[in-house]
Amino acid sequence: MVGENNTFKVSRDKGLVTRMYFTWFLLGLLYAFFGLILNAFGIQISFIVVIVLGMGIFQYYMSDKMILWSTKAKVISRDKDPQLFEIVDRLAKRANIPSPKIAVMESSVPNAFATGRNPKNSLVAVTTGIRERLSSSELEAVLAHELGHVINGDMKVLAIANFFVTFTSFLMQMFFWNMLFGGIGGNRRQNGGYIIVIYFITMLVYFIGQLLVLALTRYREYGADRTGSYLCGKPNDLASALEKISGTISRIPSQDLRKVKTASAFMIIPALSGDDVAKLFSTHPPVQDRVRKLRKLRQEMNNISSNG
Repeated sequence: MVGENNTFKVSRDKGLVTRMYFTWFLLGLLYAFFGLILNAFGIQISFIVVIVLGMGIFQYYMSDKMILWSTKAKVISRDKDPQLFEIVDRLAKRANIPSPKIAVMESSVPNAFATGRNPKNSLVAVTTGIRERLSSSELEAVLAHELGHVINGDMKVLAIANFFVTFTSFLMQMFFWNMLFGGIGGNRRQNGGYIIVIYFITMLVYFIGQLLVLALTRYREYGADRTGSYLCGKPNDLASALEKISGTISRIPSQDLRKVKTASAFMIIPALSGDDVAKLFSTHPPVQDRVRKLRKLRQEMNNISSNG
């Protein structure tokens, strides 16, 4: 919300913040315990940490370029879509952040996403489908949601969280190949010490860690909904846009959805079929829950305005 002194302020959802911090605590506790187990079995992990950290840093700094490449989205100039630039510039000015780059993806799937490691290196992308289906007010609400991810530093959150999961995945593969070529049969103690036991412990840690990271990604969507709503002052328009996008995606042919599948985790609503969502558990909260929270937020904002 923009106050009288033209500063952008967001009323924090204490319940959401508490759940996010608690999830971080559980993730840290899980991997601290896992580290103790690896140490007890004499597993040297320093080399693996360096490799995974290097991969994570590369992905963190190159995320915008990688997503543009995978989705074939093109960065556009102001003359290509002045209205879109005007909306993004207005929102960025309200949030007191640099205006991000803008990209457009040729796709009938109505969606949008944001990426970038910080506000100075951010990018917002929209599909041609979303430009055709949403009103100007709904589009502004969606873009505010995407800028909410940038304001909240969600790329940093996901980069740190995914480091743990990638690390466990790397270890799991290493233990698997060790078992396949040297750990099964013969003297198991001379091949790393109870590799099969460690392998299954690693699988369990990976599974639990993945669930915790998925919980964080769902919380970041709720957080961006809230931040974006205060930024544009239109939670009802964001709710309406979510309903339109969700309803349209359910009717989009699967071959069209596959073209934007690589960026689904970054989009405002995942461009996936129901079966795909089940396989991925869920990177986003149910649309009906988000809409319900946005309707409630509208009432909160009305109360704040009337009391102010």
